[in-house]
Amino acid sequence: MAADRLLLTEITFHVRFAETDQMGIVHHSVYPVYFEEGRSALSRQHEMPYSKLEQMGYSLALSELNIRFLAPAHYDELITVQTWIERILSRGINFGYKVVRVADGELLVTGQTQQICVDRQGQVRRLPEAWIGPLKTKAGIE
Repeated sequence: MAADRLLLTEITFHVRFAETDQMGIVHHSVYPVYFEEGRSALSRQHEMPYSKLEQMGYSLALSELNIRFLAPAHYDELITVQTWIERILSRGINFGYKVVRVADGELLVTGQTQQICVDRQGQVRRLPEAWIGPLKTKAGIE
């Protein structure tokens, strides 16, 4: 796996009717939800679920979101969200995403997010080593 696609994870599902507009096209506001599903799948797959981070008293606040729309997804199409870690920082994580239509492999959307670690009072904190350590180890990051 390429160094810029650490811990690549894929999750596949059908586009739901509620996610589309009157033309049957996925509304642009839905893609951040798809990205979140990808992040959750990545953390679960690597045995460090996001719920564990929250149990430790921390969360990952969204600090930046970039989306590039290339082609539309439609109701009931099967899509795959690819998610990977681009960078792990002391206080945050940068993720990358691709949304692909399964039927023909067409790339529909690309994106990036930056998440910053905060405590329950909303103060920026270092990522807890107990949560991020195993991800860094699996990704080969020291």
